[in-house]
Amino acid sequence: MRGKKQAPKRTIQPDSRFGRVDLHKFINYIMECGKKSTAQRVVYGAFDIIEKQTKQDPLKVFDDAISKVSPQVEVRTRRVGGSNYQIPFSVQGNRQQALTFRWIIAAVKVKKGKPMAEKLAEELILASKGEGNAMRKKEDVHKMAESNRAFAHFARFG
Repeated sequence: MRGKKQAPKRTIQPDSRFGRVDLHKFINYIMECGKKSTAQRVVYGAFDIIEKQTKQDPLKVFDDAISKVSPQVEVRTRRVGGSNYQIPFSVQGNRQQALTFRWIIAAVKVKKGKPMAEKLAEELILASKGEGNAMRKKEDVHKMAESNRAFAHFARFG
């Protein structure tokens, strides 16, 4: 690493339909190969499907899904005295959001046979109810952190 200067944080503009920064960030996570209009079509299509199926505000469903999938703790590997330990750490805000978006998108991409908008709508609805693959991933991470709680004292050294 040559420079000591850290790259500046870029501000993200709110999305065009709902005017929310977190939704625009989610669209950016879905985007592949720079095709933002396709990613927007997928997300807004999923929101339309959510509105038809649940008769609720899609933003409320999105917020519920994000809040339920957000992890509180995660495990990180640390080498202490010649052996590797999985050490539980609490998750900070930006990383929490990044993990949440990543898990939801990974859960959507695993499903086959439907258009992306339908799969995304289905996963967001399930996550807002506390179900689905993204919730399973969160529960697995929390179980891993809970089972390795004995090594939490290694987090202080560093």
